[in-house]
Amino acid sequence: MTVSTIAFFLFTLFHFSASNDTFLPFTRVSISISTSSTTRISTSSCCKRSVVHCRTTSTASTEAEAAFAFPRNPIEIIDRDFKALTRKVTAHHILLPKSTQAAISLKQKIRNKVNPAKDSGRDPIYVVDAFSSAAAKFSRDEETALNGGLLGTLVPQGYCRAQELDKACFEVPLGEISGPIESEYGYHLVLVTERTNCPKLDGGYNKITRGGERGADTVFLGDSSKEGSDPIVRLALQQVGFWIAVSFAGGILAEV
Repeated sequence: MTVSTIAFFLFTLFHFSASNDTFLPFTRVSISISTSSTTRISTSSCCKRSVVHCRTTSTASTEAEAAFAFPRNPIEIIDRDFKALTRKVTAHHILLPKSTQAAISLKQKIRNKVNPAKDSGRDPIYVVDAFSSAAAKFSRDEETALNGGLLGTLVPQGYCRAQELDKACFEVPLGEISGPIESEYGYHLVLVTERTNCPKLDGGYNKITRGGERGADTVFLGDSSKEGSDPIVRLALQQVGFWIAVSFAGGILAEV
C-alpha cells in the first residue's frame, strides 16, 4: 500500500469522525463564531508569507440547523477535499509595474525567444530558460529574481502572499507563459512547470521538461508515481463507501 493511499485512509477517517467514534448521518448543527484577527506584513517580497503581527477585528455569528446533514456524494467530497489539500506547484513569476503594455510586450518577447520566426536566424530557447532570464533582468521581486523568478518547488496552495498570484498558479495552463495578472504588488507573468492533483486542468500531465536535439523543446510528462495506484484508490473508495452505508443504516435503526 502506497504512502498516498495510507494518507487518503487517514484523511477519510478524520473527515467523518470529528469528535465521535462513528459517523452520525443525522445531526443538528448550531454554530456561533466570533473571531478577531489582523495581519501586518514586514517584508516586500510577494511570494513567501511572513507575518509579523496579527491583530484585526472581525466578528461573524451564524446559526445553522439541519435535520439531515448527510452529504449527497460523500465519496466525491472526500476525493475532492483530499486532492485540494495535497495540491502543489512549481512556478516562476516576473513582477512588473502596473503597465499592461509593458507586461504584454515582455510576454511576447519571451515567446519570440521560445518560438523564433523561421527567417530570424535565431535558435529557439527552452521556455524555462527564456522566462528565467527575463525574470533575472526585469522582475521587481528581488528575492525571486535571483533564482530566475522561482516562487517555490512543489509548494502548497497559500504559499504566495499575493492571493491573485497564488490562485493563478493553480489555474493557468501548464508550461505556458500566462498573464499579466494584477495584484497589489503590480503585474505578474507566470510560468507553471509542475503541478500535482489538478487532473481537470492538466489532464494526464503534471510537469514539463526540456527535450529535442538541442534541449529547447517543451516535453509534457505524466506523474509516473501514480501508475498502478488507481485500483488501490478505487478499492479504498469502495471500502469507505461500504462503511459509510453501514453507519447510515445504523443511524436509521437507532432512530427507529
